[in-house]
Amino acid sequence: MLSDRMSRLRPSPTLAMTAQAAALKAEGRDIIDMGVGEPDFDTPQFIKDAAFQAMQEGKTKYTAVPGTLALRKAIVAKFQRENQISFTPEDIIVSAGAKHVIFNAFLASLNPGDEVIIPAPYWVSYPDMVAFAEGTPVIVACPPEDQLKLTPPALENAITPRTKWVIVNSPNNPTGMAYTRSELEALADVLRRYPYVSILSDDIYEHLVYDDFVFSTLAQVAPDLQSRILTVNGVSKSYAMTGWRIGYGAGPRDLIKAMSMLQSQSTSNACSIAQEAARVALEGPQDFMKEWTQVFQDRRNQALAILNGTPGLSCLKPQGAFYLYAFCNDLLGKTTPTGTLLKTDGDVSSFLLDSAGVAVVPGSAFGSPPAFRLSYALATDLLLEGCHRIAHAVSLLQ
Repeated sequence: MLSDRMSRLRPSPTLAMTAQAAALKAEGRDIIDMGVGEPDFDTPQFIKDAAFQAMQEGKTKYTAVPGTLALRKAIVAKFQRENQISFTPEDIIVSAGAKHVIFNAFLASLNPGDEVIIPAPYWVSYPDMVAFAEGTPVIVACPPEDQLKLTPPALENAITPRTKWVIVNSPNNPTGMAYTRSELEALADVLRRYPYVSILSDDIYEHLVYDDFVFSTLAQVAPDLQSRILTVNGVSKSYAMTGWRIGYGAGPRDLIKAMSMLQSQSTSNACSIAQEAARVALEGPQDFMKEWTQVFQDRRNQALAILNGTPGLSCLKPQGAFYLYAFCNDLLGKTTPTGTLLKTDGDVSSFLLDSAGVAVVPGSAFGSPPAFRLSYALATDLLLEGCHRIAHAVSLLQ
C-alpha cells in the first residue's frame, strides 16, 4: 500500500523522545523532559488578543496561498528593519511553520541525485526532507575544534558539480552555535566561486542570542548572493508561537512561485487567524524578547556549569537558541549500576531516562555522536533538577 518514497523517511527522533517522555509521565513516572524544542513562555497576550480580534472580524476564510498581503508586507518590513535586506511581497511565502517552507523548497527544486550539503550537527529533519525529495544529503562533519560550525575549507571540499543547496543554520539546532559576520563572509567567498549552488539560510532562532552576540544572516552579509539565497524564518521560537504554525521564506521569485504552486495543491494557505496574529507579532512591541533572552542566558549558564562540572561530559558554550550539546565520549564503555554496557549515545540517553527520569535526545539523531542534546527552555527549577539528576546518574557509572 505504501509508496517507495516512504522508505526514505524516519520518524523525527525529537518528537519520538517527547512522545516517550509523555507516555512515561502518563504512567506516573517522574520525568523531566529536556528534549522538547519550544520556549516554555506563553505567547504574549497582545498576540493572542489579535487572533481573537481576527475571529471577531471574520478573518476566518481562505487567504492567498502564499499568505495575506498584510502579513507579507509585515515580513518585508521586518527584513528591511532588522536585517537590511530588501524584498517585495512577491518574494515571500507564508507556510504552516518554517519546516513546511523548507519542505516545499526541496520538493520544488531538487531532482534525483541533486546534492544538499548539510553541516553536522544538524536539525534532524534536514536529511529526511532532502531524501524524500529524491535529493542526496551530503553530511559534512563540523567537529568541536571548529566550534561545531562549517568552515570554508570543509564547504569547498564538499561542493561537487551535483551540489544544489548548502544549508546554513544559525543559531544552530542542536548546538546553539552561531556564525559571526566574518564567518559568514568567509563562507560567501567560497560560494561566489560556485554560482550554481543555492543557499538555504535557516534563521529561526535569530532573536535568541546571548552575551552581546550580534546576529547576521547571509543575504545581509553578502547582498550579491541574495538571488541564490532562501532565507527561512518564522514566529515559533522568538514569539513562543510553536503551535500557531507560521513560518515564512524569502528568496528568488521563481522559487517562491514554485513553492506557492506546490502549496496550492497540498495545504493551500496557512491558518488565516494565525497569519493575522503573526502580523501583529512582527509589527508590535518587541521588548519582551530582552526579558526572555536574559532568562535563557541565565539558564544556559547554570546548566552549562553543572554539565561541564560532570566528569565524562563536555559542552561548548552556545551563542544562541536554547540547547546544550553534551559530548559523552568518555561515558562509552562504562557500565550502569544494573550491569548494562553503554556502547552508544542512544544507550546513554536510555540510561538517563530509565535511571534519572530525564529525557534527552541522542546526538546520533543530529549526525554527530556520541553526544546528547538537552533543552533549557523549561522552568529553571526543573532545568537545574534535571541537570543534577544527569550528574548524579553519571557518577554511578563504573
